[in-house]
Order: sequence, then structure tokens, then C-alpha cells
Amino acid sequence: MKRPLHIDSRLFTYVSIVYMELIFKLFTCNEFFTFGLIFMPLFSLVPFGIITAISKIFRNKRSQKNIIVIAFSFLFILFATQTTYHMFFNKYLIFYSLTVGGTAQVIAEGLFESTVKAILDSLPAIILLSLPLIVVCVFSHKIILYKSPRKKRWFRFLVLGVAVHFALSYGISFIPYLSAIQSSEFDTNLSVKEFGLLRTEVLDAKYNLFGVNPNISLEKEVPLDKDNYNPAEKQNYNVIDIDFPSDNSKFNGLNNYFSSLVPSNKNEYTGMYKGYNLILVTAEGFSPYAVDENLTPTLYKMSNEGFKFNNFYTPIWGVSTSDGEYIICNGLIPKAGIWSFYTSGKNYMPFGLGNMFKSIGVDKTFAYHNNTYNYYHRDISHPNLGYTYKGYGNGLEEYVTKQWPQSDLEMINGSIKDYLSDDKPFHAYYMTVSGHLDYNPEKNDIAAKNWDLVKDLDCSETLKAYYACNIELDKAMEKLIDELKAAGVYEKTVIAITPDHYPYGLEQDNADKFAIWEELLGRPVEQNFELYKSNFILFCGGTQNPPTIDKYCSSLDVLPTLLNLFGFEFDSRLLMGRDIFSDSEALVILSDRSFITSKGKYNATTDKFYPFNSETFKNEAETELYLENVKNIVSNKFKVSSEILEHDYYKYIMKKS
Repeated sequence: MKRPLHIDSRLFTYVSIVYMELIFKLFTCNEFFTFGLIFMPLFSLVPFGIITAISKIFRNKRSQKNIIVIAFSFLFILFATQTTYHMFFNKYLIFYSLTVGGTAQVIAEGLFESTVKAILDSLPAIILLSLPLIVVCVFSHKIILYKSPRKKRWFRFLVLGVAVHFALSYGISFIPYLSAIQSSEFDTNLSVKEFGLLRTEVLDAKYNLFGVNPNISLEKEVPLDKDNYNPAEKQNYNVIDIDFPSDNSKFNGLNNYFSSLVPSNKNEYTGMYKGYNLILVTAEGFSPYAVDENLTPTLYKMSNEGFKFNNFYTPIWGVSTSDGEYIICNGLIPKAGIWSFYTSGKNYMPFGLGNMFKSIGVDKTFAYHNNTYNYYHRDISHPNLGYTYKGYGNGLEEYVTKQWPQSDLEMINGSIKDYLSDDKPFHAYYMTVSGHLDYNPEKNDIAAKNWDLVKDLDCSETLKAYYACNIELDKAMEKLIDELKAAGVYEKTVIAITPDHYPYGLEQDNADKFAIWEELLGRPVEQNFELYKSNFILFCGGTQNPPTIDKYCSSLDVLPTLLNLFGFEFDSRLLMGRDIFSDSEALVILSDRSFITSKGKYNATTDKFYPFNSETFKNEAETELYLENVKNIVSNKFKVSSEILEHDYYKYIMKKS
């Protein structure tokens, strides 16, 4: 008689957790071979110890089995949900989104079909992730998984899990890049890549429930623009006379930091558009590839007859669209793990353009979004920036058809009368949605609407749909310009357009993830930097021969650049970006702490720096000194942005002064 096959429950539990982490990493991370292959198996000892400890409290084998089944069911749901969410948004679902109803919004607001598609696309991963649960549930009567516990053995496993947790956390604190990820600069994407999903979930919950200590420790840095600054000539800089006291309060670190910074200088473009109107557009999924002389002629005209920014970047952040808006509207780096724009809704935000225009007597300040008005709680964040806010459900539903996605053209048609009804100055802000994924005419109403204009193009169906979606934005801009001309304010109105993020909907859910990008470029896309190269359209019909700018810049620089152009009084030290036209050193910051300066590119994941010119630095020591300083500058900007948001620093320092 054959003896039954014995598999120790402890070994099975641990191997299964590691297996699920590896499958998840394979399907959701662009890079598989990272520190995560070392730390993820080690961190897996923590849930293994907890699950085993709980199961071994019970002496009854059936009870043990039930605990294991419950644990594996939970793990499967967690991994499968995160895989599907990542397939949809190219990001991970954060704890904060669950607490504010973010997941329900996705399904409720016309995205049900896209959600189903994401589930279907995730099926290979979901099937593989389900195997440990299937083994436990179906084959446990044939495979002996459980042994009778000895007295209090469960406690040893609990101690093991806790000890491993603290030992690893302490050890990682000596590796700066990894230490930043698991502390005040926590980022879910980097954390999953380097630590695994389960460790990331613990950190995500921890920082949402308990926050981060406001007494931050900032890195020592030397401002890149220090040699250009003359404090005796404050009138030549975008700076406000603010007293940054050393008052030993929780803001002492921030006060010392800001007082040490170099403000950006005023320049030949300062006040160039003072007294003009401004229309600012955050365009959903927009990119340079959406600009075509024949398909999108208005956007093409604006791109080529306006300011040209040859090295503009739009990084993607944890809460893709909302974080993209937050950066453009506030000039701050979003805090990972929360909805930063929504959180800012309770704060004093003096540099928001709505508030700035109101401060000079402009009463007509409007913000619009053609999707549901309270999506991402824009009904909280946008009025706080000084806008009268309208979306679908609180003012635009009369003009915008309920479909997915909604029409940018209809939004312009329904809103423009608000600020063009008389000759008073105005400022309008738009968050568009017509460019949203899926890029498929069967699932995207805008792609279907404009399909006849793209169906004969010699390219993939996905690209055709992407072009079709942006044709709607082009029609909206054409309508906008026609109305500005009819009202006689065309030459006195600046239109600024920039994306919320790169069009990640062009990525495919298979091994050829970036095949569409290769089709666009005619070669493989460089994923660390080139993927985020973007466009910033800055156009005014009354401006002749605007310049071409080669300086490296990003969406973080949009707000200070506009504030300078319109001649507003603001303190450039309190914003994380810089006026592009100033002589401030170029600095593009990506969400993983990679960066670009005028001297080169730094990849934080590989810890590699690539100088643009081999003769820029005299030797390796000089290179390392420069690199360490810029790393510190970037790290400080992340920390400071978080503190400004989390503790309403603007209210403290601006209303105090």
C-alpha cells in the first residue's frame, strides 16, 4: 500500500507566498531583475510566520486547514485585484483610494466595460495566482499538509515574522535608495518592485493610518543656482518678503530649508502677459504624437506658432490623472499613498491660479471637467484654488452627453459663455477626458465618433483610436479659438495645454507591451526617460515669433512659469518647480527619484549617471560630488512637498508673514 505524499504545511505556505509575489512582479513590473528578487523572499517570511502562527494555535486539523484556506483566499483576492487594477491604470491600488471610495468611482463612472476588459486581460496572471488556493482547496484530501502542533509552537512563528520585519527594516535603512522608499519617500510602484506587494501593503496602510513625522530630516544641499544670486537685489527675483523664523516649532526644519534656497530671477518674460486672459488645459493622455498637421491642425498650429519647449517631460505619479493635475495646478510633488489634490482641498493654497487671478481683481475664474464633477473629489480641490467649478452633474450635464469618454468639444460649447459673455478679464481651467483609454472604437465613444477620419491610416487600430480621441480635443481647441476671435479677445488670451500623464493606454497587455510605441517611433522606446518626454503648448494669438526653449523642464515648472509670465507676485522658493525662462538650473524629477539636469541623466533604479558631455566633470570625484548634491536636492523636494501638503505649511508661513 502506497504511503500518501507528505508536504509540510510550512514549506508549502512559504513557497506559495514567494511564488505569488514572483508572478505578480512578472506581470506588473517593467523590471524583473531588481533588489526585489533578494528582499521579496525575505519579507515573505513575515506573512508566512503570521499565517503559520495563527493556524498552529488550533490543534484540530480541520481548523488549521480552514485558517490556511482563509489566508490563501485573502492572498489570492489581494494579488488578483492589484493585478487587474494595474492592468487598467498602470498603477497599484492604494489603501487611501479604498477609504475615499476611489474603486467604486471607477466602476460607477462609465468605466465598467474597461474594468471587465482589464479582468479578461489579467486572466493569465489570475489563473497562475490561483494555483496555491486551488491546491489547498481541491487536493488537500490527497496531500497531507497539516501536522499536529506542539504546545506553543505557534508563538515561535509569530516571533519569527516580527523579528524578520524589524531586522530587514533596520538593515535597509543603511541603503539610501531603499531606505527612502520605505520611509518618508514611500512610493507604491518602487516599493512593489523592490520589496514585493505584501510589504508594500503594510507600508501603504502604515503611512495612511499614522502619517509621517513632521520633524523631517532634510539632506545637506548646495543650491544649484547659488552663484547667480545676489540677496541685496531682491527686486530682481520672484520672492516675497517672508520671515522664516527659527522658532523651534515643528516647522523649524522647513523654515531653515526655504530660507536657504535661491529664488528664481525675473527675466525678459516677466509680466509679458500681465493683463491677459489665461486658459489652462490639462489634457487627458495627451502627447506629442497626438499633434499632426492633417489630423489635428489646430493643435499643430498652436504647437508650431507658440513657444516651443523641446525638452519638456511629464512624469507619471501614483494617482495618475489627479496627481498630474496637482503638479500642474500647485507646483508641488504629490505625496505618495494619498490623493494629494483632494487632501489639498482643506489647505490654504495661495499660489493656485484661480486664487492668484482673484487677488488682482479678476472675478471670472472657472474650472471645468467633462466627466462626473466629484470624480477624485474635484468638487473639493478645485474651488479651494479659487475656481467656480463645473462638471457633469453640477452644471455641464445640460451640454455634455453622458457616454464614455465624454466630449471635450461639448464641454467647450457648454462653458465658454461663462467667461465670454462680456469684456471682463477671465481665467479658465479645463481637465479634459476625450483622450482617455481604451483606445478601441468598440469601447470608446469618442474613438467611434471620429473613426471615419482615421480608419484609412496605415497604422494599428490602437493608434487610430488614439488619434481619433485627440481629434476631439483638436475640435474643442478650434471652437475655443473661433469664439475668442468672435469676442475680440483672441490676441489677449494665452492658451496653455499640457498632459496629465503619458498615454499609457498605448501599452499592450502582453509580452510586446511597448509594441505600439515602437510603431510610433520606428524603434524601441527608452522606458526610463523617453517614455515621459512630452509637450507643453503655450500659445497666444497676439505673440509674434515666440522663442524655442531647449532647457530641460517638466510639468512641475508650469505653474511658476505662468506666474512669472503674468507678472504675479509669488515666492519661487515655495514651489518645487522653477520658471522655465529664468536662469535657474534645469531639473526634471521623475517619480522614482531619477532626474535630468543640464549636465546629464540619473537613473535611480540602476544608480547610474549619464553625463551629456564626457568633459563636463574633471574626474570621478567631481562627478560623485555633483551627483550626491542633486540627489539631496531631489530628496528634499519630495520631503518638503509632503510636509507642505500634510501640515498646511502655506497657511502657517504666509498668513504669519
